[in-house]
Amino acid sequence: MSSRVRVAAVQAAPRWLNLAAGVDQVVSLIESASDQGARLVAFPETFLPGFPWWMWLSAVDWDGDIIARYRRNSMTVDGPELRAIRYAARRRGIHVALGFSERDGEQVFMSQALIDDRGAVQVARKGAPTPLERTVFGSAPRRPLIRETAVGRVGVLGGTDHLRPGVCEDMHRAGEQIHVAAWPGFTVYEGEPRTRGPELCTDTSRRYARAGGSYVIAPTAVVPVAGWEVAGPGTPRRRLLRGGSGVARILGPDGRDLAVPLDEDAEGLLVADLIVATGRDRVRPGHPPGARALA
Repeated sequence: MSSRVRVAAVQAAPRWLNLAAGVDQVVSLIESASDQGARLVAFPETFLPGFPWWMWLSAVDWDGDIIARYRRNSMTVDGPELRAIRYAARRRGIHVALGFSERDGEQVFMSQALIDDRGAVQVARKGAPTPLERTVFGSAPRRPLIRETAVGRVGVLGGTDHLRPGVCEDMHRAGEQIHVAAWPGFTVYEGEPRTRGPELCTDTSRRYARAGGSYVIAPTAVVPVAGWEVAGPGTPRRRLLRGGSGVARILGPDGRDLAVPLDEDAEGLLVADLIVATGRDRVRPGHPPGARALA
């Protein structure tokens, strides 16, 4: 047997460094996805409070308080912000995959929350951030975030974890039916030519779908990088970074698009219907080592 599952991928600019506004935005997008009939909505990596693109700048160009501001606007697992998002998921009866910066004491981690339609949540931290990401984020033991849900067996990975073969193979072996490939978006220095970042993201998502035989939902952030400027003595403000393009995709197990992508830099939801095997038509492997769960 099989069932039809409508899913949504977010392509939007986060409310950068404003956790309260970001939570309101996430709840609004959950409601919008639900209004369109989606039973699962997926958000980009570190959508709350946005990916720290300033890592790419030299230290002298940073706002001196920016790391402290980023920590203050990062979300805790037991805080009111995640409770509000969990409540929205339960109220709308929708599953939510959310990338966020998780604050734990003086550290922050690149975390993913997988919330079911009853508001129960599992959270996993990125086990091996890139060297640049480690200038902001801590490392953690790798715990696969794969969960049996009412819409099928769902797994989540963030960004560069898709370039780590061992991690991907573990996810494939766990029997994902729906995989969320959460990308943070892309940016480049002002004046530099366009990079292949968006294309590499899409190519990687396609390879993952074909290798694992799973559907792939690939949300991504639009990155306008508004206001990322510095002023030197006697010089006008100059822009340091410019945004990249949103490249959200929903892919079939053969890697083909199941929905027409949104225009570059457009904000909204990409929506598609998946046919997910149920009952005797699917293999149900044992659950991998679990992530932290909150009922």
